[in-house]
Amino acid sequence: MTTLFQPTCVWDLKATLGEGPIWSAKDHALWFVDIKKQHIHRYDVSIGSKQTWHAPSPCGFIAPKKRGGFIVGCKTGLYDFDPKTGDFTFLTHVEPGLPNNRLNDGYVDHQGRLWFGSMDDDENNPTGKLYRYDARGLKVMDDDYVITNGPAVSPDGKTLYHNDTLKKHIYAFDFDGDGHLSNKRLFAQLDAQGHTPPHGEGYMDGPVVDSAGNVWNALFFGWGVNCYAPDGRLIRTVKLPVSNVTKIAFGGHDLKTVYATTAAKGLSANDIKQQPLAGGLFRFEVDIPGQAQNEITHV
Repeated sequence: MTTLFQPTCVWDLKATLGEGPIWSAKDHALWFVDIKKQHIHRYDVSIGSKQTWHAPSPCGFIAPKKRGGFIVGCKTGLYDFDPKTGDFTFLTHVEPGLPNNRLNDGYVDHQGRLWFGSMDDDENNPTGKLYRYDARGLKVMDDDYVITNGPAVSPDGKTLYHNDTLKKHIYAFDFDGDGHLSNKRLFAQLDAQGHTPPHGEGYMDGPVVDSAGNVWNALFFGWGVNCYAPDGRLIRTVKLPVSNVTKIAFGGHDLKTVYATTAAKGLSANDIKQQPLAGGLFRFEVDIPGQAQNEITHV
C-alpha cells in the first residue's frame, strides 16, 4: 500500500540550487536544473539511471519542444538543447542590457507558448520581468520583480499564477486564449513579517497547478510545499527534511507521483550537518493527479 505525502530522497546529488523539474512521459524521466552549477539533470524513473549536462551559463529552466529536444533558459539567453548530442544552439538574447539579471523559472502553457521570468542575480533590485515567448516573438507581460517564480496555469486555461518570491505573494491573472494577461490580484501570501523559520514560513518559490486546480507552491526556507485550493485557502502542507524546497513536478504513469527539487544555497555548514540531504531530489505520492507537461510548438 502506497503511503501518501511521505517524501523520500531518490537522488542525493547535493545541488546548490536545484530547480525547474519537468516530467517527460516520452522517456519516463524527470528533468531539472541546478542553476548555480550550470547543470541539466535527467533522472530515469524506470531504471534509476542519472545523467548530467553542462549548460553555457547559469540555467533557470528547461522546457520540452513538440518536435523533440528542449529550450533552456540561461543567463546569456535562450538556447536549443539536444540531449542526444549534448549541443546547445543559441536562439536569442533576453536582457542584454541587464548583465546582472538571469533567467529563473519557466512554464509551457496549454497552447505551447513558453513563459519565464528574469531576476536580479544579487536578489536586491526589482529588475525582474515575466516574459511570453511564442511565434509572435518575445514580449514582457509583467515587471517590477526582484525574484520571479512560475508561472503556472489552471486546468481550464483561464487563470495564470505567478510569484513574487521576496514579497511572499502568489498573484493570479485572468488569462485568455491569445496569451494576454489582465486583472492582476493577490491569490495567496505567506507571513508578512519577513521572518524565516522557525519564526516564519519561508518564501514562495515555484508554483504548479494540479488537475483539480489546486496550486502547489514550494517553500524556500520553509521546509515543504503548500497546497492552495482554487479560492486561495491553504488546504495542505507537505513537510520535507530539508529547508529549501524550490519546485515540484507531477510524474509517473498516473501523474500522482510528485518530484521536488531542493537547494543547499544559503545554508551554513551547521545547517548542512542538520539536513544532509539538502540539494537532493525527493519524491512523494499524492491522491489528485497533476496536469500533463505541455510542449513548445513554435520552435
